[in-house]
Amino acid sequence: MNANLTTPKPVIARAATAENLAHAQRSVMTLLADSSQTGGALSVTRSVFPWGGDGAPSHFHTKASESLFVIGGRLQVLAGDEVLILEEGDFITIPPGLPHAFGAVSGADAEVLAIFTPAADRFDYYRLLERVVAGEADPAEIAASGERFDNHYVDSPAWRNARS
Repeated sequence: MNANLTTPKPVIARAATAENLAHAQRSVMTLLADSSQTGGALSVTRSVFPWGGDGAPSHFHTKASESLFVIGGRLQVLAGDEVLILEEGDFITIPPGLPHAFGAVSGADAEVLAIFTPAADRFDYYRLLERVVAGEADPAEIAASGERFDNHYVDSPAWRNARS
């Protein structure tokens, strides 16, 4: 082996020590691996949205694909103008530029693994959301952070109608 090469190391996230963030409506997000830990390859979170709870409003990313795997429950997803219901074991990947949103189906919980590839460091964005929900940060900071975190909010009549 070439002495100038370093052996890559795995990224391990232990359930007992992973950072958990509480968001609106009792949802919980577990931070598993961020871009700075994976050499920019990906960012991974696990979220639980209780009983019809919202996940993310309509938004898009310019650089990253966002993939969602439903670990349990039922997830309502906006992909462009189409609203889909994903069941346990279902998977979707949203390419850059496509508006999307998601939340638990009314009357159901949803547990979801989200993967961004390639990824910017997103954990600080999720921490900002937690501070806004707790009243410790101004909601205007979310919009101001769009470029930094590659998160751009857009209106979606299809999503508004589906969630009303």
